[in-house]
Amino acid sequence: MKFIPSGAQYELRSSGYTAVVTGIGASLRSLRWRDRELIVPFGLEEMRPSYRGAILAPWANRVVDGRYSFAGVDHQLPLTEPGRGHALHGLALWLDSAVIDRDPSRVVLAMVIEPQEGYPFRVRVVVTYELNRAGLLVNVEATNLTDGDVPFATAPHPYLVASHGPLDEWTMSLPASKVLAVTPDRLIPLDVEPVERFNGGVYDFRRPREIGSAKMDHAFTELTRDIEGMTAVTLTDRFDRGVKMSWGTDSPWVQIHTADVPDPLTNRLGLAVEPMSGPPDAFNSSLDHTRLSPGESRGTEWCISTIE
Repeated sequence: MKFIPSGAQYELRSSGYTAVVTGIGASLRSLRWRDRELIVPFGLEEMRPSYRGAILAPWANRVVDGRYSFAGVDHQLPLTEPGRGHALHGLALWLDSAVIDRDPSRVVLAMVIEPQEGYPFRVRVVVTYELNRAGLLVNVEATNLTDGDVPFATAPHPYLVASHGPLDEWTMSLPASKVLAVTPDRLIPLDVEPVERFNGGVYDFRRPREIGSAKMDHAFTELTRDIEGMTAVTLTDRFDRGVKMSWGTDSPWVQIHTADVPDPLTNRLGLAVEPMSGPPDAFNSSLDHTRLSPGESRGTEWCISTIE
């Protein structure tokens, strides 16, 4: 049997969409509308790069210094972002998942985060991917299998793609009125500020406009929502084709990252859009801190769809 770094592959098809989901981390490897990519994919023989398509759990973004206190007990997580000295993007990233349901347009994968150094809790995570006319609907349901309360947050990590053109020319709509300021070197959260006042308003995309040269790796909140509680980030090219990511009130935050990296082949290749159930450093924050009681399950959903 040929070795595949991302594990088992599950291809889904429906209504003009095609997706490939992997067993390792229940990750989204590719998503296409007809012949057009909606996310930055990674190859069959690649180990997932740059968290592309990952499910982040039991925390999203960073735990500063890998340290937090919960229920009066101090914990130290391994530092998986050594350059900045933080614990990054959770523990589910490299877990192998098991199929619990499958059909041509849907796959349901389950994995268990076992007690370990820095996170002595047991949580079952079930991830459902389903394609239909609306696009790719993803649901993450977490269940606390521990006798006491546990801290938990989750998010996806797709890099959205509007077209083959450069990211600078894409138009973004981001209906957020607040942004979380961070330190420039280690991205440690500071204060939540109005987008129109922060950094000269460069991150204010409440009215759609080109991304231009803006560099972002920031979390946004106070999201404008419709009567059903939904909000969305849209990304379009100069022909008004693109991609939309929408989600509900279970994720009051969204991280936006323009993927600025030294490698010219991958620099600004796509826009990371990460709806988060809690803010960066949620385990140390009083902002939207999630706590699951024993036996409690909680779900989070989002959808990625084409704009034509």
